[in-house]
Amino acid sequence: MATYHIETYGCTSNRGESREIERALRDGGHRPVAGPDEADVAILNTCTVVEKTERNMLRRAEELAEETADLIVTGCMALAQGEQFREAGIDAEVLHWDDVPTHVRNGECPTPASDTEPILDGVVGILPIARGCMSNCSYCITKFATGRVDSPPIEENVEKARALVHAGATEIRVTGQDTGVYGWDDGDRKLPELLDRICDIDGEFRVRLGMANPGGIHGIHEELADVFARNEKLYDFIHVPVQSGSDEVLESMRRQHRVDKFREIVETFDDRLDHWTLSTDFIVGYPTETSADHELSMDLLREVRPEKINVTRFSKRPGTDAAEMKGLGGTVKKERSKAMSELKMDVVGEAYETMVGTTREVLVVEEGTGDSVKCRDSAYRQVIVQNATDHGLEPGDFTTVEVTGHNTVYAFGEPV
Repeated sequence: MATYHIETYGCTSNRGESREIERALRDGGHRPVAGPDEADVAILNTCTVVEKTERNMLRRAEELAEETADLIVTGCMALAQGEQFREAGIDAEVLHWDDVPTHVRNGECPTPASDTEPILDGVVGILPIARGCMSNCSYCITKFATGRVDSPPIEENVEKARALVHAGATEIRVTGQDTGVYGWDDGDRKLPELLDRICDIDGEFRVRLGMANPGGIHGIHEELADVFARNEKLYDFIHVPVQSGSDEVLESMRRQHRVDKFREIVETFDDRLDHWTLSTDFIVGYPTETSADHELSMDLLREVRPEKINVTRFSKRPGTDAAEMKGLGGTVKKERSKAMSELKMDVVGEAYETMVGTTREVLVVEEGTGDSVKCRDSAYRQVIVQNATDHGLEPGDFTTVEVTGHNTVYAFGEPV
């Protein structure tokens, strides 16, 4: 688990985005520290309102890059003029707000707060279905905090989901360190049944399944794909972190899968679903990763073309086995991260470009910046509707939109 320092510049909306980032980080077991020199990662949430502000953002980014081990730049300037940070030679990851918490996690399993009670945040219900995992990844410190998987009974989780719906949730996010191993502690694979039961609850809502490691779901991937195909309430979205396209690196990481299992999962969902979103993670610069291993990861990314991709530069976590390995130089990790991030933007941009001109039903999930709202279509792709007040839209509403454009990592929609 990482320590972090976050700085926010600009408007109230930017401050709201920083609060969302901090909430996700704290829910994941990370903790804030007083300054960047004490932090594992510094986060700069930028503004770009005038040219003077842009110069200030570049200067502050340079300072933070010298003061901390890992710098993330997000916010308006990062999204609109991210190339300026790269052209200035600033050693930083330039990310969308939504991608910051996953990057900080460094490939580790998420770690919810110590209790596992559901949380209602606006119209979004957070439902942790279990604690712990069945993995022993060499780079992950989370396992020291959570231990082996501990799964409450299906009925208990269904009742918690029902309570969230009755309290006003229109989106339920099923979470856990590794949702795919739910029930393994009882000798059974219970995730498909749990999802079916949650989708059977009366009410108009959607369900998003949280991270599921390939090794955990491979044995149930066909059954799981069938669950997605028959339940309209279930977003056709699955987060399966592959971490590397090299079997040798996966073995060194002690991941419980190899690339062929990941491919089989993707192919099965391709067969069962017409329009779905694959989300995956890559760790670049792992200590044993060669240039050939990196190219295998790039080839896999080109092949499967996920619609959501998290790219993380490896960093050592104290007490893990990987921390004892001789690491790659910072320049190597930076170059590989840059190459994969550029490919990522091409792949993701292509996915959102194909949406333009289509009509989709979406759920309004939360307020966006200014007078906009963030919506999700059936495959959990993000659609921004501007001038929400004029359209009478607010979180919890379902509406139909025509996709009119995109900005690489999200689309724009106009209510029909």
